[in-house]
Amino acid sequence: MSAYDNIRIKKLVLKGEKHKKSKKRKRDKEHNDKPEGSKKPKTQIDQDAEDHGGWWSTKAAVDITGTVAIEFGERCYLKALDNGLFTLGAPHNQGDGPDPEEIFTAFPINEQKVSFKSGYGKYLKIEKDGMITGRSEAVGSMEQWEPVFEGRRMALLAETGHFMSIDPEDDACVALRKKVGEHEICVVRSNAARNVVIDEEPKEEKGDLVEVEKNYVKKFQKFQDKRMRINQNGIRELVAAKADGSLHETLLDRRSKMKADRYCK
Repeated sequence: MSAYDNIRIKKLVLKGEKHKKSKKRKRDKEHNDKPEGSKKPKTQIDQDAEDHGGWWSTKAAVDITGTVAIEFGERCYLKALDNGLFTLGAPHNQGDGPDPEEIFTAFPINEQKVSFKSGYGKYLKIEKDGMITGRSEAVGSMEQWEPVFEGRRMALLAETGHFMSIDPEDDACVALRKKVGEHEICVVRSNAARNVVIDEEPKEEKGDLVEVEKNYVKKFQKFQDKRMRINQNGIRELVAAKADGSLHETLLDRRSKMKADRYCK
């Protein structure tokens, strides 16, 4: 057994029948009770993570903790062998995550460095000849790796000043170069739960307060001549309302005085 196996039309109303409340009135009341422009935050979809089976790309050293996979190239992951060596695994289909042998556990050492433990329970270490092995029972200086980020690229720096890479000849994992080239570029992916939401600004609130008020009048106007009716009291009260968090209520009140809102009584 492998060590990874554990791992809307009105209704006919008859005479004498009680009149039911209009759903439209209920919706209008709900609109008045709910602040304008309020939206439920939308969950942001990380397409890159979706393409990799839910494994998202880390962007900082602090993200590299817990269950991770080290990707070299396109959907190819570093794979642990039972002899303590590492190789590059076969390419995965879009939407698939790494195999069990390609999953590691990352442990933060400090704010800059981390260590990696393979599924065989051993830590990744750089040897004197540049080979990377997974035979260490504990973490020393040679088992520590520093994620180096530059723009959207990342590489893993060993204690010796060499970067982790994949030998193009035999797909072995080594650290032989002190400069980052195409073979040293990698991505550390994590499947840890994360809450990523985006609080979208309503399009009506783009621009200064004068434009904001015009936008909301356009959105909720009820008059048939389509002439815009803007409150002429200036924007001083809007500035104050925005500061204390009551902008939407103030805008609604100003429109109600102008009878310029289909939801105003």
